Amino acid sequence: MTPATSAETMVVVAARALSSDDICFVGIGQPSAACNLARLTGAPDITLIYESGTIATEPDVLPLSIGDGELCNTALTTVSVSEMFRYWLQGGRVTKGFLGGAQIDRFANLNTTVIGPYDKPKTRLPGGGGAPEIATDCGEIYIIMKQSPRSFVDKVDFVTSLGHGRGGEDRARLGVTTKGPTLVVTDLCVMKPDPGTKELTVTALLPGATREAVEKATGWPVKFAGRVEEIPPPTDTELTTLRDLYARTAAAHGDGA
Repeated sequence: MTPATSAETMVVVAARALSSDDICFVGIGQPSAACNLARLTGAPDITLIYESGTIATEPDVLPLSIGDGELCNTALTTVSVSEMFRYWLQGGRVTKGFLGGAQIDRFANLNTTVIGPYDKPKTRLPGGGGAPEIATDCGEIYIIMKQSPRSFVDKVDFVTSLGHGRGGEDRARLGVTTKGPTLVVTDLCVMKPDPGTKELTVTALLPGATREAVEKATGWPVKFAGRVEEIPPPTDTELTTLRDLYARTAAAHGDGA
């Protein structure tokens, strides 16, 4: 079998963080890949929820968007978007939110709105969608992103989805009672917030990654835990399952999906 790429390993590591007990609000893209891989491997009874109102969906291929018919066709039930947010999300019934972003800072604030000044941006991004509410109302948040100095920045250009604000108890000061981001998985490492400062700290390295590579890919002086673990590589089962999922998706939506 061809060895796993760093992108595949990232998705596998993120999937391992989920359990069958989780009720997970899923973002499109890599969050969706990780959550569905978890459902197909170590967390078969996980409940996946998408923003369009699909509950306990079990897609055979990865959706192109939250409006993909695959989600509704394989869901236990589909509710209105207003019910999804007001009753399920804001009602405290979702244990995990799984998100990505264009930028993230040391306190896990996410930007999916603009690159550059808001009034005259260099790039206009897709926007927040339901991510701001997911970030504040899910029990805790997992984040998956490819790591580079352009995406892991000292200060995000716009806070679309609240992480830990300015650090420390800032999230609670703003009146948000949920845990916020507790895990960030990249193609190089795993980060978790420091219990006191809430600054993201490297707790594990993915196979083949080095501290030097993590430092070069981070836009702030990144900190490492006293004990940094080495993540085991993907198993044959994990890798085969993920590649089969990608292959089915490509066949259904085309190679550009």
